Amino acid sequence: MWLAHKKGFKAYLQLEKSLSDNSVDAYLHDLDKLTTFLDETDELLTPSQINLKILESFTRWVSELGMTPGSQARIISGLKSFFKYCLQEQIIQIDPSSLLESPKLKRALPDVLSFEEIELMISKLDLSKPEGGRNKAMLETLYSCGLRVSELVNLRISSLFLDVGFIKVIGKGDKERLVPIGSDAIKFINIYRNDIRVHINISAGNDDFLFLNRRGAKLSRVMIFLIIKGLAKQAGINKTISPHTFRHSFATHLVEGGADLRAVQEMLGHESITTTEIYTHLDREYLRDTLHQFHPAFK
Repeated sequence: MWLAHKKGFKAYLQLEKSLSDNSVDAYLHDLDKLTTFLDETDELLTPSQINLKILESFTRWVSELGMTPGSQARIISGLKSFFKYCLQEQIIQIDPSSLLESPKLKRALPDVLSFEEIELMISKLDLSKPEGGRNKAMLETLYSCGLRVSELVNLRISSLFLDVGFIKVIGKGDKERLVPIGSDAIKFINIYRNDIRVHINISAGNDDFLFLNRRGAKLSRVMIFLIIKGLAKQAGINKTISPHTFRHSFATHLVEGGADLRAVQEMLGHESITTTEIYTHLDREYLRDTLHQFHPAFK
């Protein structure tokens, strides 16, 4: 009985939701947990016999297994999708998961680099080597524009409008946005293009990608990660650093400087303002630290 429901749910996820194989497997694994719970409690009920009280018992069981709040929330999300499917297929008449609450998640605040730390990292580049000039242009662009690493490696020459101070970025879901670019980034992109890139033997199909490796192909995300980790180590910065740290730092510095949150949302390419609002939390932490450091009443 549950096997048939599982097959139907799998088809729903693949065909109607167009989810990846990994996502489908994760949803089905969450459903398996529910059937395991029902089996262990000797209540192998049909979907129509399951109510909110049973689901709440299931969430307590999951919690007692020692799963993190994040894992618990993901499982509950998977079950909500399953019961939504059941409702759509008229397997059930009432969705028992509609009032089921997920555990409250504390959103971890990412590490942020100060402007001085970013400058220190960039200063560690060896500009006597071609890759040093390329990396300087890349890091200046990453910080100046707040790009995702995927947006940086896929940045195209045809998307540069440096004469008017903008670049066109292809973000998540192939959504395009125009992002302002700073004068330093423009300067070092031009140096890279005119003095370094022109000497590279470009591989077929890579002509329009701005940043290339020594073989004339576009850079990988892993390469950007390794470059940044190496520079952080040289600079003696003991923080959790990744290419995304530059994006977080870009947004945090804007909010600290008083930028409008909607403008920051637009530049980052966030679909929802709630995603951008994490930087107001970062800003509050910054303000609190400043008070503790400089205000006599907080000493």
